[in-house]
Amino acid sequence: MPSRRLVLSLAFVATLTAACADPPDREIQQAQTAIDAAKAAGADRYSPDEFNAAQEALKQAHDAVGQRDYRLALNHALDAREKAQDAVKLAADRKVAARGDADRAVAAMMQSMTEARSRLKIAENARAAARTLATARTTISAVEPAVQEARAARERGDFLAAIETAKDATSRLQGVARDLEAAAPPSSRRRR
Repeated sequence: MPSRRLVLSLAFVATLTAACADPPDREIQQAQTAIDAAKAAGADRYSPDEFNAAQEALKQAHDAVGQRDYRLALNHALDAREKAQDAVKLAADRKVAARGDADRAVAAMMQSMTEARSRLKIAENARAAARTLATARTTISAVEPAVQEARAARERGDFLAAIETAKDATSRLQGVARDLEAAAPPSSRRRR
């Protein structure tokens, strides 16, 4: 008479074999749903490595189904779902950090705009070279739409775009401020 442990082991193996006789459609669908949720959460932008790994695991699951290796397909589908869920968690953390970075970048940009305009006023009052003043005015005017764009991106929650646009605008405005500082006669330069 077979032992109870042997009977349970045989039942488990039979169940596992039967489970691997059909494609893991339910698990593949769960993985796809998790990947769709990850994309909706911004994982494709905030945790792209993890998101891409989840997509690759799902592709491998589909490939394994095509080769009728349902056990491997199941493993890849489960892996894809787990990686997608990890991507969501990581994206949420990174999005919070990006929000703070965007706030600081936009604030620095606004400070740089104020500084550039102030330096322009000082240079105009000091009668700096007309060419320097014209270049500064042109640059400031050209950067103003970027300032608005960075603020709008921040407001709509596109923190990465806000950071990139704000940093570029800040760099250009700081360049104008430096040029105007250098162009002002020594007596009109502010002391620090």
